[in-house]
Amino acid sequence: MTELTVGVPVATVWAGPDAPRGVDAPAVADFPDLGAWSAAMTTRDRLDLHGRTLTQALLGEPIDVVAEHGDWLQVVLPWQPSSLDRRGYPGWLRRAHVAVAAVAACGSLVVTVPVTRARTAGRPLRLSYGTLLPVGDDPADDTVARLPGGGSARLDPTHVARAASGGHADELVASARQFLGLGYLWGGTCGWGLDCSGFVHLVHRRFGRTVARDAFDQAAAADTVDVGDAGPGDAYFFGSPGRRISHVGFATNQPGAAQRTLLHAPESGRRVEDTPLTGDREATLVAAGRWEAQ
Repeated sequence: MTELTVGVPVATVWAGPDAPRGVDAPAVADFPDLGAWSAAMTTRDRLDLHGRTLTQALLGEPIDVVAEHGDWLQVVLPWQPSSLDRRGYPGWLRRAHVAVAAVAACGSLVVTVPVTRARTAGRPLRLSYGTLLPVGDDPADDTVARLPGGGSARLDPTHVARAASGGHADELVASARQFLGLGYLWGGTCGWGLDCSGFVHLVHRRFGRTVARDAFDQAAAADTVDVGDAGPGDAYFFGSPGRRISHVGFATNQPGAAQRTLLHAPESGRRVEDTPLTGDREATLVAAGRWEAQ
Protein backbone atom coordinates (compact mmCIF):
# COMPACT_ATOMS: atom_id res chain seq x y z
CA MET A 1 0.00 0.00 0.00
CA THR A 2 1.35 3.43 -0.96
CA GLU A 3 2.23 5.54 2.06
CA LEU A 4 1.29 9.20 1.80
CA THR A 5 2.94 12.13 3.49
CA VAL A 6 2.97 15.90 3.48
CA GLY A 7 4.77 17.01 0.31
CA VAL A 8 5.19 20.74 1.03
CA PRO A 9 7.22 22.45 3.79
CA VAL A 10 4.11 23.14 5.90
CA ALA A 11 0.54 22.02 5.22
CA THR A 12 -2.06 23.89 7.26
CA VAL A 13 -4.91 21.65 8.39
CA TRP A 14 -8.36 23.23 8.29
CA ALA A 15 -11.78 22.58 9.79
CA GLY A 16 -13.17 22.11 6.29
CA PRO A 17 -12.67 23.02 2.63
CA ASP A 18 -14.68 26.23 3.10
CA ALA A 19 -12.66 27.40 6.13
CA PRO A 20 -9.90 29.41 4.37
CA ARG A 21 -10.51 33.12 3.69
CA GLY A 22 -9.05 35.33 0.99
CA VAL A 23 -6.17 36.36 3.24
CA ASP A 24 -5.28 32.67 3.62
CA ALA A 25 -4.42 32.25 -0.09
CA PRO A 26 -0.65 31.95 0.58
CA ALA A 27 -1.30 29.07 3.01
CA VAL A 28 -3.50 27.07 0.66
CA ALA A 29 -1.57 27.70 -2.57
CA ASP A 30 -0.23 24.60 -4.30
CA PHE A 31 3.16 25.56 -2.87
CA PRO A 32 2.34 27.45 0.34
CA ASP A 33 4.28 30.52 1.50
CA LEU A 34 3.97 30.65 5.28
CA GLY A 35 6.09 33.78 5.54
CA ALA A 36 3.81 35.71 3.19
CA TRP A 37 0.72 34.41 4.98
CA SER A 38 2.02 35.47 8.37
CA ALA A 39 3.00 38.92 7.10
CA ALA A 40 -0.39 39.48 5.45
CA MET A 41 -2.52 38.82 8.53
CA THR A 42 -3.58 41.49 10.99
CA THR A 43 -4.21 40.67 14.64
CA ARG A 44 -7.93 40.49 13.82
CA ASP A 45 -7.20 38.06 10.98
CA ARG A 46 -5.23 35.87 13.39
CA LEU A 47 -8.02 35.90 15.97
CA ASP A 48 -10.46 34.88 13.24
CA LEU A 49 -8.47 31.67 12.68
CA HIS A 50 -10.21 30.17 15.72
CA GLY A 51 -12.43 27.42 14.38
CA ARG A 52 -10.81 27.64 10.94
CA THR A 53 -7.31 26.22 11.35
CA LEU A 54 -6.76 23.13 13.51
CA THR A 55 -3.07 22.29 13.30
CA GLN A 56 -0.21 22.07 10.80
CA ALA A 57 1.79 19.17 9.39
CA LEU A 58 5.39 19.31 8.21
CA LEU A 59 7.13 18.00 5.11
CA GLY A 60 7.50 14.23 5.41
CA GLU A 61 4.84 13.87 8.12
CA PRO A 62 2.62 10.82 7.41
CA ILE A 63 -1.09 11.18 6.74
CA ASP A 64 -3.98 8.76 6.43
CA VAL A 65 -6.77 9.79 4.06
CA VAL A 66 -10.33 9.40 5.39
CA ALA A 67 -12.32 11.03 2.57
CA GLU A 68 -11.93 13.13 -0.58
CA HIS A 69 -13.75 16.26 -1.68
CA GLY A 70 -12.52 17.84 -4.91
CA ASP A 71 -9.13 19.47 -4.26
CA TRP A 72 -9.32 18.61 -0.57
CA LEU A 73 -8.61 15.54 1.53
CA GLN A 74 -9.99 14.69 4.94
CA VAL A 75 -7.08 13.20 6.85
CA VAL A 76 -5.79 12.09 10.22
CA LEU A 77 -2.21 12.75 11.39
CA PRO A 78 -0.72 9.74 13.23
CA TRP A 79 2.19 11.78 14.64
CA GLN A 80 -0.25 14.11 16.42
CA PRO A 81 -2.19 12.02 18.99
CA SER A 82 -5.63 13.34 19.82
CA SER A 83 -8.72 12.34 21.78
CA LEU A 84 -10.69 13.56 18.76
CA ASP A 85 -9.67 10.45 16.79
CA ARG A 86 -7.67 7.46 17.98
CA ARG A 87 -5.87 7.36 14.59
CA GLY A 88 -4.44 10.88 14.94
CA TYR A 89 -5.41 14.52 14.68
CA PRO A 90 -8.26 14.99 12.16
CA GLY A 91 -8.84 17.75 9.65
CA TRP A 92 -8.71 18.81 6.02
CA LEU A 93 -5.80 19.76 3.78
CA ARG A 94 -5.19 20.47 0.11
CA ARG A 95 -4.66 17.47 -2.15
CA ALA A 96 -1.75 19.40 -3.71
CA HIS A 97 0.03 19.27 -0.34
CA VAL A 98 0.30 15.47 -0.35
CA ALA A 99 3.01 13.24 -1.88
CA VAL A 100 4.25 9.68 -1.79
CA ALA A 101 6.47 9.10 1.26
CA ALA A 102 10.22 8.77 0.89
CA VAL A 103 11.77 5.58 2.24
CA ALA A 104 13.93 5.89 5.36
CA ALA A 105 16.69 3.33 4.85
CA CYS A 106 19.61 4.93 6.73
CA GLY A 107 17.99 6.86 9.53
CA SER A 108 16.55 10.37 9.52
CA LEU A 109 17.59 13.99 9.91
CA VAL A 110 15.64 16.54 11.94
CA VAL A 111 15.73 20.32 11.51
CA THR A 112 16.93 21.95 14.74
CA VAL A 113 16.50 25.68 13.98
CA PRO A 114 13.22 27.60 13.49
CA VAL A 115 13.61 27.83 9.70
CA THR A 116 16.38 26.63 7.39
CA ARG A 117 16.99 26.78 3.64
CA ALA A 118 17.47 23.57 1.68
CA ARG A 119 18.93 23.37 -1.82
CA THR A 120 17.23 21.15 -4.38
CA ALA A 121 17.47 20.55 -8.13
CA GLY A 122 14.28 22.56 -8.51
CA ARG A 123 12.48 24.99 -6.23
CA PRO A 124 14.48 26.05 -3.13
CA LEU A 125 12.84 24.96 0.10
CA ARG A 126 12.53 26.63 3.47
CA LEU A 127 11.96 23.98 6.12
CA SER A 128 10.59 24.29 9.64
CA TYR A 129 12.08 23.17 12.91
CA GLY A 130 11.02 19.61 13.65
CA THR A 131 10.89 18.55 9.98
CA LEU A 132 12.01 14.91 9.85
CA LEU A 133 13.37 13.53 6.57
CA PRO A 134 15.15 10.29 5.60
CA VAL A 135 18.92 10.45 5.14
CA GLY A 136 20.00 10.37 1.48
CA ASP A 137 21.73 7.54 -0.33
CA ASP A 138 25.01 8.01 1.54
CA PRO A 139 24.35 7.02 5.17
CA ALA A 140 27.47 8.89 6.31
CA ASP A 141 26.33 12.19 4.76
CA ASP A 142 24.29 14.27 7.19
CA THR A 143 23.73 17.07 4.67
CA VAL A 144 21.45 15.33 2.14
CA ALA A 145 17.88 14.17 2.80
CA ARG A 146 15.34 12.36 0.62
CA LEU A 147 12.18 14.26 -0.25
CA PRO A 148 8.61 12.98 -0.51
CA GLY A 149 7.65 12.33 -4.10
CA GLY A 150 11.28 11.84 -5.15
CA GLY A 151 14.43 13.94 -5.28
CA SER A 152 16.68 15.15 -2.51
CA ALA A 153 17.64 18.30 -0.63
CA ARG A 154 21.02 19.48 0.64
CA LEU A 155 20.84 20.92 4.15
CA ASP A 156 23.07 23.11 6.29
CA PRO A 157 24.81 20.61 8.61
CA THR A 158 24.64 23.13 11.47
CA HIS A 159 20.84 23.27 11.15
CA VAL A 160 20.08 19.54 11.36
CA ALA A 161 20.86 16.56 13.57
CA ARG A 162 20.44 12.82 13.41
CA ALA A 163 16.99 12.03 14.71
CA ALA A 164 17.14 10.29 18.08
CA SER A 165 15.11 10.00 21.24
CA GLY A 166 16.18 11.80 24.38
CA GLY A 167 17.24 15.33 25.14
CA HIS A 168 18.09 16.57 28.62
CA ALA A 169 16.03 19.31 30.25
CA ASP A 170 18.62 21.98 29.46
CA GLU A 171 18.66 20.93 25.78
CA LEU A 172 14.87 21.01 25.62
CA VAL A 173 14.67 24.52 27.07
CA ALA A 174 17.58 25.85 24.97
CA SER A 175 15.93 24.53 21.83
CA ALA A 176 12.56 26.02 22.79
CA ARG A 177 14.13 29.42 23.51
CA GLN A 178 15.03 29.77 19.83
CA PHE A 179 11.38 30.76 19.31
CA LEU A 180 11.40 33.75 21.66
CA GLY A 181 9.71 36.64 19.86
CA LEU A 182 7.87 34.46 17.32
CA GLY A 183 4.27 35.52 16.74
CA TYR A 184 1.36 33.43 18.00
CA LEU A 185 -0.62 31.52 15.36
CA TRP A 186 -3.79 29.60 16.19
CA GLY A 187 -3.14 26.02 15.06
CA GLY A 188 0.52 26.90 14.44
CA THR A 189 2.93 23.99 14.66
CA CYS A 190 5.91 25.29 12.70
CA GLY A 191 8.77 27.76 12.64
CA TRP A 192 6.58 30.51 11.16
CA GLY A 193 4.04 30.52 13.98
CA LEU A 194 3.03 28.53 17.05
CA ASP A 195 0.14 28.17 19.42
CA CYS A 196 0.72 27.05 23.00
CA SER A 197 0.27 23.31 22.61
CA GLY A 198 1.79 23.29 19.13
CA PHE A 199 4.93 24.77 20.71
CA VAL A 200 5.16 22.00 23.32
CA HIS A 201 4.31 19.28 20.79
CA LEU A 202 6.89 20.47 18.24
CA VAL A 203 9.82 20.86 20.63
CA HIS A 204 9.28 17.37 21.99
CA ARG A 205 9.03 16.01 18.44
CA ARG A 206 12.47 17.42 17.68
CA PHE A 207 13.78 15.19 20.49
CA GLY A 208 11.98 12.07 19.32
CA ARG A 209 8.99 12.18 21.65
CA THR A 210 5.42 11.78 20.42
CA VAL A 211 3.31 14.20 22.47
CA ALA A 212 -0.40 14.90 21.97
CA ARG A 213 -1.34 17.96 19.94
CA ASP A 214 -3.82 19.73 22.25
CA ALA A 215 -3.13 21.02 25.76
CA PHE A 216 -5.90 19.00 27.46
CA ASP A 217 -4.68 15.79 25.82
CA GLN A 218 -1.10 16.63 26.78
CA ALA A 219 -2.16 17.02 30.41
CA ALA A 220 -4.03 13.71 30.34
CA ALA A 221 -1.05 11.79 28.90
CA ALA A 222 1.88 13.38 30.76
CA ASP A 223 3.46 11.88 33.85
CA THR A 224 2.16 13.99 36.73
CA VAL A 225 4.65 16.19 38.58
CA ASP A 226 3.86 18.14 41.73
CA VAL A 227 3.67 21.81 40.74
CA GLY A 228 6.21 22.68 43.41
CA ASP A 229 8.65 20.10 42.04
CA ALA A 230 8.43 21.17 38.39
CA GLY A 231 11.68 22.31 36.83
CA PRO A 232 13.14 23.30 33.46
CA GLY A 233 11.54 21.46 30.56
CA ASP A 234 8.50 20.27 32.50
CA ALA A 235 5.08 21.43 31.36
CA TYR A 236 2.83 23.78 33.30
CA PHE A 237 -0.90 23.34 32.56
CA PHE A 238 -3.54 26.05 33.04
CA GLY A 239 -7.32 26.06 33.20
CA SER A 240 -10.36 27.62 34.83
CA PRO A 241 -12.36 25.79 37.53
CA GLY A 242 -14.71 23.21 36.06
CA ARG A 243 -13.24 23.54 32.57
CA ARG A 244 -10.64 21.51 30.69
CA ILE A 245 -7.00 22.54 30.35
CA SER A 246 -6.74 25.49 27.97
CA HIS A 247 -3.07 26.54 28.05
CA VAL A 248 0.37 24.96 28.38
CA GLY A 249 4.00 26.04 28.38
CA PHE A 250 7.46 25.05 29.56
CA ALA A 251 8.60 25.64 33.13
CA THR A 252 11.98 27.40 33.16
CA ASN A 253 12.39 27.89 36.93
CA GLN A 254 14.27 25.51 39.21
CA PRO A 255 12.18 23.15 41.38
CA GLY A 256 10.92 24.86 44.51
CA ALA A 257 11.77 28.37 43.24
CA ALA A 258 9.91 31.22 44.90
CA GLN A 259 9.12 32.67 41.47
CA ARG A 260 7.82 30.36 38.75
CA THR A 261 8.66 31.25 35.15
CA LEU A 262 6.97 30.13 31.94
CA LEU A 263 8.27 29.82 28.37
CA HIS A 264 5.14 29.77 26.22
CA ALA A 265 3.22 31.00 23.18
CA PRO A 266 0.56 33.36 24.57
CA GLU A 267 -2.63 34.36 22.83
CA SER A 268 -2.98 36.01 19.40
CA GLY A 269 -1.40 39.43 19.13
CA ARG A 270 1.51 38.41 21.36
CA ARG A 271 4.80 36.58 20.91
CA VAL A 272 6.61 33.64 22.47
CA GLU A 273 7.99 34.77 25.80
CA ASP A 274 9.78 33.54 28.94
CA THR A 275 8.13 35.40 31.77
CA PRO A 276 7.36 35.22 35.51
CA LEU A 277 3.99 33.76 36.47
CA THR A 278 1.89 36.48 38.05
CA GLY A 279 -1.75 37.44 38.49
CA ASP A 280 -4.37 35.55 36.56
CA ARG A 281 -1.87 33.20 34.96
CA GLU A 282 -0.56 32.06 38.33
CA ALA A 283 -4.14 31.68 39.59
CA THR A 284 -5.03 29.31 36.75
CA LEU A 285 -1.97 27.03 37.10
CA VAL A 286 -3.55 23.67 37.88
CA ALA A 287 -0.99 20.95 37.12
CA ALA A 288 2.49 20.08 35.91
CA GLY A 289 3.81 17.10 33.96
CA ARG A 290 6.58 15.66 31.85
CA TRP A 291 7.17 13.03 29.19
CA GLU A 292 9.92 10.51 30.01
CA ALA A 293 12.91 11.29 32.17
CA GLN A 294 14.66 14.52 31.24
